[in-house]
Amino acid sequence: MKKLITFFLLFISFQFLGAQEVSSFRAGEWLRFKLSYSGWVKAGNATLEISEGTYQDRPVYKVIGKGWTTGAIKWFFNVKDHYESHFDKVTGQPYKFVRNIDEGGYTKNRIVNFDYLRNKALINDLKENTKSTIDIDPNIKDLVSAYYYLRDRYDTESIQEGDVLELNIFFDSEVFLFKLKYLGRDTINTKFGKIKCIKFRPYVMAGRVFKEEESLTLWVTADKNKVPMRIKADLRVGSLRADLDALKGLKHPFEIEL
Repeated sequence: MKKLITFFLLFISFQFLGAQEVSSFRAGEWLRFKLSYSGWVKAGNATLEISEGTYQDRPVYKVIGKGWTTGAIKWFFNVKDHYESHFDKVTGQPYKFVRNIDEGGYTKNRIVNFDYLRNKALINDLKENTKSTIDIDPNIKDLVSAYYYLRDRYDTESIQEGDVLELNIFFDSEVFLFKLKYLGRDTINTKFGKIKCIKFRPYVMAGRVFKEEESLTLWVTADKNKVPMRIKADLRVGSLRADLDALKGLKHPFEIEL
């Protein structure tokens, strides 16, 4: 199970890019997800919480994402992760990204500052006591800011089945190309009731963890909030699933089918 829980948590952060419409979120929003392994074993929890702040005198949103294992899995693979992003309230550009994780004894503690004058990411590795830089694209996003940037920039009505997004995302001292495909619409049963959703396929690397590159499926509410409701992953051994378990502070009404 090493790294599976954390890898899975990251993918609740991605949605689809498209036309700009009414903002889908606000400060005060809080989401909690419940993770389960192979359909019945409780695996962990994850939360996302957004607030307002400033970074070098710029108004920003500050988002804190946390993930941790629970139940029986915690006894042989304990995860305690903290992610943090400070991004521009207008453009969505990230200015600061924090990754402080402990995944079964595998630890990292890094603070990244994005310098758009020089197009550099400045990486401060607190664990190793080292500093480094890498080149970045001006449109780069970190894992957390990508969620809010993409969530706020697609039109739930005009999106077309088969559309594919490619986006450069910074993670772990490098930039990778993220791809996401729109699959269509679906209504799913949840603890809240029946929810109309938009369905996506995040592409992953097949191999040691996932069966194939199309092993992930993501459901996002089709209302103006566009929050992730569910994600499923087919693994080489078993499967992993995350479901939205609790929420508060949404900007728009949470639409439930009767």
